Amino acid sequence: MYGNKANLYTFEKELFDIEHNFHEKCLYWAVSRDFSLWHYFVITAIESIQTMNIMDAPQLGKILIIDDNEDLLFAAKMLLKKYAKEVSIEKDPRRIPFLVSNNSYDVILLDMNFTEDTTSGKEGFFWLKKIKEIDPQAVVILITAFGDVEMAVQALKEGATDFILKPWQNEKLLATLTAATRLKESYDQVDKLSKKQKQLQSDLKKPYEDIIGTSASMKNIFSIIDKVAQTDANVLILGENGTGKELIARAIHERSMRKDEIFVGVDMGAITETLFESELFGHKRGAFTDAKEDRAGRFEIADKGSLFLDEIGNLSMPLQSKLLTVIQKREVTRIGTNKSIPVDIRLICATNMPLHEMVLDNTFRQDLLYRINTVEIFLPPLRERLDDIPLLANHFLKIYCNKYRKQFDGFTASAMQLLQRYSWPGNIRELQHAIERAIIMADGTELDARDFFFLSAKPVNERMATSATFNLDEVEKTTIQKVIDKNGGNISKAAKELGLTRASLYRRLEKYGL
Repeated sequence: MYGNKANLYTFEKELFDIEHNFHEKCLYWAVSRDFSLWHYFVITAIESIQTMNIMDAPQLGKILIIDDNEDLLFAAKMLLKKYAKEVSIEKDPRRIPFLVSNNSYDVILLDMNFTEDTTSGKEGFFWLKKIKEIDPQAVVILITAFGDVEMAVQALKEGATDFILKPWQNEKLLATLTAATRLKESYDQVDKLSKKQKQLQSDLKKPYEDIIGTSASMKNIFSIIDKVAQTDANVLILGENGTGKELIARAIHERSMRKDEIFVGVDMGAITETLFESELFGHKRGAFTDAKEDRAGRFEIADKGSLFLDEIGNLSMPLQSKLLTVIQKREVTRIGTNKSIPVDIRLICATNMPLHEMVLDNTFRQDLLYRINTVEIFLPPLRERLDDIPLLANHFLKIYCNKYRKQFDGFTASAMQLLQRYSWPGNIRELQHAIERAIIMADGTELDARDFFFLSAKPVNERMATSATFNLDEVEKTTIQKVIDKNGGNISKAAKELGLTRASLYRRLEKYGL
């Protein structure tokens, strides 16, 4: 096609119109190299430019190419500079430690053989190891003309991201680099979150400062936390809304061997079924309509740290099955890929729902319950911790006096009596908001009962005010009887109003002799 100088110059002119400085390089190769080699690079250049015209331009980052073949380095740089922020090339592998230590590359293309007539790949593995020692998160793609399955498998085991043969197809190289760039972006995202988490952890308070309580039940919980934190056992925290389940989860993490790693919390009740896998397991760019980029899931982000799954009782049975599989295998697969990613996490779950009863009702998987509750912690409601209310009230008083720049010396006797008589259906969270509201609106030097006027209109259980050993079974029995009477004995309607299944309600009727 380009067998004489006239044709050569014609081609150069056409090439100049597309890439204004490329023809100077071409002339250099034509003069200094044999014509067969020049012909090879002309064809490569044509393919490169055709590829640029027909493909959506990928957005690549900083790329380092290390190969002893100058021809390959030149061709690769000319292809990639259209797509990458920066393309660096290096012939001498001995400069790798300096380059990697002093630069931040998104992707490194590394030849496997540098010595003439060597095909073992040992040199490539040696330099791959050096790169990983300097930057464990480095994304490295190995390139060689002598590839086989065994070498590819070993490359991945040694920490390579991918393996590509030369001579490559330009489309294949661009696709591989695009995927590698997305992977690096995911690594950077995880690293940023991890650093932010560690910074937050460095600012954390003293042990148990945010968990207030001296009651017998709380002392028992502190003891359990101290014991379980030293293990990697899965923990299930049970309790009503507002009892502080996330605080307990964080306390376990902060006292564990993973305390310097990330703590990731997920509200399972806020995740829709359609986004469940994407949020927890991650996805590949293009896996679905809104998948604009590769994204790590919460399991992957929490690797080496602790994962807190709140409101796990809200999951449907199909989602429970998917979650169980990941917990059992300790590996996730992003949507749109077939590659399994191992995850090393400490799992802590929480719910306000009766999981044991849900197992009997076939609304929660028994095998999943066994997996998540190696150790179970029950947080009592505030109405069963009357002795802790003064401590909690004074704790919140200090916080909100400081926040709103107001000064109160404490609570009057009538105010504290009201706080201890009130049933607190919203538990500690409701108490916290009540103290904040009272501080905003109150005058004087102490908070009085009248400053909590908004509580007086709500039900107060007198028995709770006089007994810290309140019998919850008796209240449940009375409530069930009232609801059944209200619905004229209709069990289905009563069960619906109580938020129970018919089977659960029948068991309670049998339990209480109703």
